[in-house]
Amino acid sequence: MHALRLEAELRRYQERLRVAFGVGPGDRVLDIGCGAGGTTREAALAAGSGSALGVDLSAPVIDHARRLAAEEGLDNAAFECADAQLHPFPAGRFDLGISRFGTMFFADPVAAFANIARALRPGARLVQLVWQERERQEWVLAISSALGVRDSRPAGSGDPFSLADPAAVEGILTAAGFTDVTSTELNEPVYYGPAADAFDFVGGLRLVRGALAGLDGDQAERALDRLRALLATRDTGDGVWFDSNARLVAARRP
Repeated sequence: MHALRLEAELRRYQERLRVAFGVGPGDRVLDIGCGAGGTTREAALAAGSGSALGVDLSAPVIDHARRLAAEEGLDNAAFECADAQLHPFPAGRFDLGISRFGTMFFADPVAAFANIARALRPGARLVQLVWQERERQEWVLAISSALGVRDSRPAGSGDPFSLADPAAVEGILTAAGFTDVTSTELNEPVYYGPAADAFDFVGGLRLVRGALAGLDGDQAERALDRLRALLATRDTGDGVWFDSNARLVAARRP
């Protein structure tokens, strides 16, 4: 499953997030855009007598997250297929909101974060990891160049870099009812797996699918050949890696 490969892709960031999230014993954690639930399960482990709820729009991914939590015996980890923009979370239920690249696709970000704020108790933190600007992502620029496109975002799918501007994000969160907004730059490489598997994984990325959708058959084959050649040059012997830049955004519900 592609969502599970994303866990490996972002593993260097996850090491930093454990500290940044700061999940404590007894915490009730809301994980927004949880994917296959890796961050949710880690939060549940750290929360001990507390709990972690992961929400995501993808029903198959949520089903898989539930199976993994059950296999690990995590009775305090739960998952819901839900839209965090609109879902009627119990008011003031959570002590901490977290997200790893799961908040950039809201159609109305102010309304979405206001809904999340209502789900947090007064004084609770929201900690999220978002991408910096597209132009600062080696993985985007190199892959787009290999595919021969300038902007490979699929139409209508949302912008993964919509929260790249710290000033804009502070304005959104403030309008949604948060205070004490901070932004910290993080730089970590992303991992696309062993060289033998990297092409299949990268081919499933949104930016690749979007680029290929605009090409005819011959153009697509040539683009994929260039992509294979690029990935071969990025094989370190410990898999295929590209540089990336993110921001850790923290805020508090007053």
